[in-house]
Amino acid sequence: MEFGICNLSIVPVRSEPTDKSEMLTQILFGELVVLSEKIKNWIKIRLVYDNYEGWIDEKQFLPISEDTFSSINNINPNITLDLVQILTNTSLNKMIPVVLGSSLPGLENQSFLIENYKYTYEGQVTTDELKTISIELVENALMYLNAPYLWGGRSPFGIDCSGFTQMSFKICGIKLLRNASQQAEQGEDVSFIDEAEQGDLVFFDDEEGNIIHVGILLSEKKIIHSSGRVRIDSIDHQGIYNNELKKYTHKLRLIKKII
Repeated sequence: MEFGICNLSIVPVRSEPTDKSEMLTQILFGELVVLSEKIKNWIKIRLVYDNYEGWIDEKQFLPISEDTFSSINNINPNITLDLVQILTNTSLNKMIPVVLGSSLPGLENQSFLIENYKYTYEGQVTTDELKTISIELVENALMYLNAPYLWGGRSPFGIDCSGFTQMSFKICGIKLLRNASQQAEQGEDVSFIDEAEQGDLVFFDDEEGNIIHVGILLSEKKIIHSSGRVRIDSIDHQGIYNNELKKYTHKLRLIKKII
């Protein structure tokens, strides 16, 4: 078994080994992958964070040893809190832009090592400071406000609905799976919208009953979600009401308490 780590800001993961295929998700700096197959210059990977699989270009990750993989996988990395900030590979004298939600494994005194490469980072990162998780979660979610919707996206420069919820929770140190339908299997059921609390996940379905959308509940019957862009709308027992369009856009299916 071979291992790797993302050493670029944002790497697309595709459904097939070609640049023309659908982007399923993205890997951010510092996230680990397990390699399983190679076709020409494409590598099939499994993203360790959420077990999502797909294909990446072999030039867009750093191969690492099993020892390095185990070491990084057994620690909780600091997560970046700036929308975008510069990370420096001092070994190669190269600067790398990293986005909100990137992972910095083993960060200490603003530096860390991956294999023989030393990196320095002077931006804001998560700490062990005790905060109310629901408040922290909302603060994280609001960082993505007005980010454009992008199928498969996980960054402030393009993000889909489940990528948005996953990343907002990741910054709090809580793992969600990748797709809305997978996230709907996590947490505890909340029976009624009036019993839901800030930070709960709210899911929506299509006419066939398939979970197709997810957002994070705010206070005062508001929801933040990625639809066209990351936005705040009203919500009630029927679903999401878009005040700009003056109509309901998503039908409520279930609510889950994660925190």
